[in-house]
Amino acid sequence: MTILIAGGGIAGLTLGLTLHQIGVPFHIYEATAQIRPMGVGINLQPNAVRELLDLGLADELDAIGVKTRQYGFYSKLGKTIWEEPRGTWAGYAWPQYSVHRGKLQMMLYDALINRAGVGCITTDARAVGFENHPDSGDLIFADGTRANGDLIVAADGIHSALRAQMVPEEGAPIWNGRVLWRATSESDAYFGGGAMVMIGHDSLRVVAYPISDPDPETNIATINWIAEKKFDLSDSWKKEDWNRAADINDFLPDFADWKFDWIDVPALIKSASVVYEYPMVDRDPLDQWTHGRVTLMGDAAHPTYPVGSNGAGQAIIDARIIGARLLDHGVTPAALQAFEDEVRPIATGVAKANRAGGGPDGVLQQVEDLCGGDFDHINDVIAQDTLAAHAERYKSLAGFSIKDLNAKPAIIATGARMP
Repeated sequence: MTILIAGGGIAGLTLGLTLHQIGVPFHIYEATAQIRPMGVGINLQPNAVRELLDLGLADELDAIGVKTRQYGFYSKLGKTIWEEPRGTWAGYAWPQYSVHRGKLQMMLYDALINRAGVGCITTDARAVGFENHPDSGDLIFADGTRANGDLIVAADGIHSALRAQMVPEEGAPIWNGRVLWRATSESDAYFGGGAMVMIGHDSLRVVAYPISDPDPETNIATINWIAEKKFDLSDSWKKEDWNRAADINDFLPDFADWKFDWIDVPALIKSASVVYEYPMVDRDPLDQWTHGRVTLMGDAAHPTYPVGSNGAGQAIIDARIIGARLLDHGVTPAALQAFEDEVRPIATGVAKANRAGGGPDGVLQQVEDLCGGDFDHINDVIAQDTLAAHAERYKSLAGFSIKDLNAKPAIIATGARMP
């Protein structure tokens, strides 16, 4: 009764922790030779934080993350469009966290090793395919070896080899014409700390949030930031160099005037020790994730634009729902199909909304179109109740409406175990 997991990232590790919690044997196969902290900052919405707390990781998460207390949108002139409280400040029963992705991954890894033992993960084992049998499935590796288990879960990311086998005609991820430059910098904590901000409009914007608490004496915090610029889709803009250390002179001039009394964007960019460059990509939603005894989860199943703080959070939710459906249906293909039936419509809706500008950031371009980002008060441009309704629609779509989440029972009941 073993479940094989392809991928030792946030999705695979959370699934491993969940399976250990409910008493289902598993094994994780990770492509890299050593699991190491990678990436920059991410946000975890209260629905995902709730699941980590239900896994008994409250102290560990608090040690590496910052509780996000405010979220806001600002025009290219630094003027306030919309601000709202977040996490417990907004009335959620659970906080929202900003955290370094690498620290989160290593926290999950350390917790899993402490609970399940070092033998639950095999590294340097790159999964390249699968084969279904009547009563089991094989996970196939690059060196030609195989592992056999009852079920297989592909948690191998946006470049998933198992997804490629399911959809061989799909090709590379789809670029939407935007390039992201991501880094962390030591800088003054604006708005008292714990504030996530999005500045600009559809063609040029910056996202920033602290991933450490400010020093009480200097007010300096580690700020995660993302600068984004839109190019023409026909532009071949250094596509061969994606995922590389970037030259800030490629984008710094576009933000030269973004110096406001609460944040100095050029200074933030200049103070980074290294900046990484990424394309903004996703994939077309699939109409099927589960093939026999194999299913997709996380970015392998539903990669989407990073505009609503959904990526890592949805991977965590995926893991918990897989665990719950296993409790309902046993270690059977029916459990995987039940997971897909529950999650795929939601994930597809989020991906489509993000593509269509229906994400929470859509108000930035609305303001740019209406007034070029210049106004005395936002009510002269867009009514506050319109902005509030837009924010609430996305929360409901993505599964973290305050009222609904607080009233929702736990995905996995305390103490639930596989018979």
